[in-house]
Amino acid sequence: MSKQLHKNFTDEQVKLLLKSYVDKKIKINYILQILGIKRRRFFKLLARYKKDPNNFSIQYNRKAINRKINKAIETNIIKELNREKVLILDKEVPIRCYNYTYIKDILENDYNQKVSLSTIINRAKTNSFYLTKPKRKAHDREVITNYPGELIQHDSSHHLFAPYANRKWYLITSIDDYSRLILYAVLVERETTWEHILALEDVLLKYGFPLAYYVDSHSIFRFVQGRDSFWRNHYQLTDEANPQWKQVLDDCGVKVTYALSPQAKGKIERPYRWIQDRLVRTCYRENIRIIKEAQFILNSLVRKYNYRIVHSTTGEIPYIRFQRAIREKRTLFREFRIMPPFKSTKDIFCLRVERMVNSYRKISINNLELKVPGAPLHERIQLRITPDKESGISEVRFWHRDNFLGSQKVKNSEINLVQF
Repeated sequence: MSKQLHKNFTDEQVKLLLKSYVDKKIKINYILQILGIKRRRFFKLLARYKKDPNNFSIQYNRKAINRKINKAIETNIIKELNREKVLILDKEVPIRCYNYTYIKDILENDYNQKVSLSTIINRAKTNSFYLTKPKRKAHDREVITNYPGELIQHDSSHHLFAPYANRKWYLITSIDDYSRLILYAVLVERETTWEHILALEDVLLKYGFPLAYYVDSHSIFRFVQGRDSFWRNHYQLTDEANPQWKQVLDDCGVKVTYALSPQAKGKIERPYRWIQDRLVRTCYRENIRIIKEAQFILNSLVRKYNYRIVHSTTGEIPYIRFQRAIREKRTLFREFRIMPPFKSTKDIFCLRVERMVNSYRKISINNLELKVPGAPLHERIQLRITPDKESGISEVRFWHRDNFLGSQKVKNSEINLVQF
């Protein structure tokens, strides 16, 4: 009631009570009870009354117009909303609605202007920058885990992440299902088996062997008879042919689970949406055209998501949730070890092909002949290839059953890695 004194009493009523107190006709406790105010407020009113009884008033005069924001702030809000509108109207860009929280962050970080989210939304509605968000389909299946490393969700997305680049890139991401910690996030120009193997190498060397990976039925992850071959082999059905990516996990003793539908991967889709949304907007604002520059922005966003954002489902920051479970020894990650007969990580995280050894102990790969000393004649040996994009050189390691026969360096171009 104390804040609404002017709405509950007239000036004359309050003046009469104060005059009665001054004249010692009424006690203070009675006045406090009637007005519903504290002693401190009463003595402030009394001081004002004694100073000028004739002009005393309890009417509230606002010194500034309520909810009026600085003109510069208003200008910047409209400026950023216009930028958002350009992205939304571009059909090639994966942006379909305004992100008012992102604008709020931009105003605080780039303009040093603090504005409430409701103010930005009100300005958006007033200036026709408001779109209702489309309803999303419910998940057909939800995976529930209790430990870090119990399930790693892995996926890729193909979008125009940097509008000024005028070309789409692939975003390859791995996320721990329990903590929602993003373990891997890299932009690549081409989606290949090798890029996904590099993702496995990065995660497994850093965190260890998880129990299982969760992916869709993309041909890189899963062979499906009829879809992935031009002829029908009645003896080789679905899952009887191992793609290169799955062979890596087989060597590591990691299971692979396949999503029954795109909606089933909902847990990785939500972080994807958060990352993609802000990645596109930031690349547009900073006029990014090169994939390396976009990767710097992506790295910054991943750090923010992992270390600062409270996840809406878990109610925790992903890194804190992940580390607490590790400290409590509630994890299904196993320490990474090179298991026999392998000699190096290059024997695990590699591309694999088989070739027949001829009478001269040579094998041929894409018209390139390589001599393999000690190789058994007229038997098939396995080539485990680890390409290096920066040097343009691949190391080819030769294996016959569980025996390492040696290695050679060749140019990537000579073994035609495009097919991988």
